[in-house]
Amino acid sequence: MSMKSLPVCSLSDLEDGKMKELTFEGEGKILLYRLGDSVHATSAFCTHYGAPLAKGVLTADGRVVCPWHGACFNVCTGDIEDAPAPTAIHSFKTHVKDDGKIYVTADPDQTLKTNMTRPPTLFSGVLSSGKDVVIIGGGSATFYAIESLREHGYTGNITVLSKEKHTPIDRTKLSKALITDPSKLEWRTAADLKIKYGATLRVGVTVTSVDIASKQVMFDGGKESITYDKLILAMGGTPRRLPIEGADLENVYTFRGVEDSKQVDAAAQEGKRMVVIGSSFISMELVVAVAKRKLASIDVIGVEEVPFQAVLGKEVGKGLQKYHESQGVKFHMQSKVEKILASESNATQATGVVVNGQTIPADFVVMGVGVAPATEFLRQSGFQLEKDGGIKVDAHLQVIGQTDIYALGDIAWYPQHQTWREPANLSIGMYEPLVAGNHGRAVGKTIAGQPAAFVKVPIFWSAQGQQLRYCGLGAGFDDVIINGDPGEMKFVAYYVKEGQVVAVASMQNDPIVSKASELLRLDLMPSPEELRAGKNLLDVDIASSASKARILQA
Repeated sequence: MSMKSLPVCSLSDLEDGKMKELTFEGEGKILLYRLGDSVHATSAFCTHYGAPLAKGVLTADGRVVCPWHGACFNVCTGDIEDAPAPTAIHSFKTHVKDDGKIYVTADPDQTLKTNMTRPPTLFSGVLSSGKDVVIIGGGSATFYAIESLREHGYTGNITVLSKEKHTPIDRTKLSKALITDPSKLEWRTAADLKIKYGATLRVGVTVTSVDIASKQVMFDGGKESITYDKLILAMGGTPRRLPIEGADLENVYTFRGVEDSKQVDAAAQEGKRMVVIGSSFISMELVVAVAKRKLASIDVIGVEEVPFQAVLGKEVGKGLQKYHESQGVKFHMQSKVEKILASESNATQATGVVVNGQTIPADFVVMGVGVAPATEFLRQSGFQLEKDGGIKVDAHLQVIGQTDIYALGDIAWYPQHQTWREPANLSIGMYEPLVAGNHGRAVGKTIAGQPAAFVKVPIFWSAQGQQLRYCGLGAGFDDVIINGDPGEMKFVAYYVKEGQVVAVASMQNDPIVSKASELLRLDLMPSPEELRAGKNLLDVDIASSASKARILQA
């Protein structure tokens, strides 16, 4: 490591509550922040997808939020504050000399974008204390839980039981890019999880029951079992199939994992006819992913008047539908699927979908009609499940009525705090895997001995021709304020419920959603009246010394 201390700018050029990206030693980049009298410096890029953090959002309590997907870092240490950041950023020493120049001391290699990630500070060795964490499931929540446990000093054994045949992956890339190689999706390699994190990964195993009294997990038909001190349930969801004739034909696919991606990728070839049942975000991301493959036709069947209507509203949904139609997609909205027809020559293959009495020809069908929590085995183990199969947890994500058992991700109904009314129990649905990742981080910290209530603002994004970004809890909104034109894929939409802004969506307006997520977190979101009068979220001060008192009270 070759450290250099270089002048980067004058203190007078960096205003309180502002950040500035600067060159460091040739091609290097650093990011300077000024919070009152303090100056901090970090590497300049988000470790998730490489976004320039200078275009993000700074807060007076020392957070910098990525402009793209909501990853958040501590500007004083570079540590991860929020997923989906998989690794921390570098933190550099600063000092101001008598001439007013800010000097930054850094290894020039660590200022390069190619070296933007800082390996997490993990406990260096596992001291088998007899306190074992067992995690059921192999998704994002599992990875972030493992990292958080070690990052916060947990010294016991960690064992993962996963039905997947690979390490935890970044599932968001599946529907957006139809990636079929799990090694290109994994958060960490199996070797890293074993050697660096001291985690034992059992893949391709199916858990059949949990004995709460003896603290044992049975798997592989009861042939094997493992004892736990703390149990983390993170099984995720199972794709639903409509209860209709033909739903189980061989070329009728659901979409959740790598194997599903392989099937759809193989089927979506030039000249083929694709029918998508459901106009959900995952369904429409798949449509975007295959739209350039010269398919003969792409038909989408939905029950709403326009796609995404329940989440984004009619006007935004109409604008996104207009884009998809420009790419050759045909919509059959406000429609109900009657049945899927099998081929007369091959009874295992679907050849059409019957909608409103008419048959839409198909070479393959994708059924994107939601997921069900993968919890059925818990019902026989004495767990109380919600109607949809979810599990209700408390503010620390511990299962209600149980001790030492936590539930994360798709299966968890957790009390999401909203400052304008009582907490609401929320199933993460469309917010997975970002919320699942933050669940994992929170539970890892709690089990390691630093308990804190989970109070994150939900965020998600979706590739719909342009990047759609969304934050908050907009279910049941009663009004929408729109700036811009959804038909041109450039807008900001504010979702109002009971006189308060509860969610924000945008396209081509970064970092408005990142700013909105922080304003919701701090209970500083402008009123609907202010927004209608033209107030811009980016003008709301949450970074200067003047705003700090309000922020610390939030």
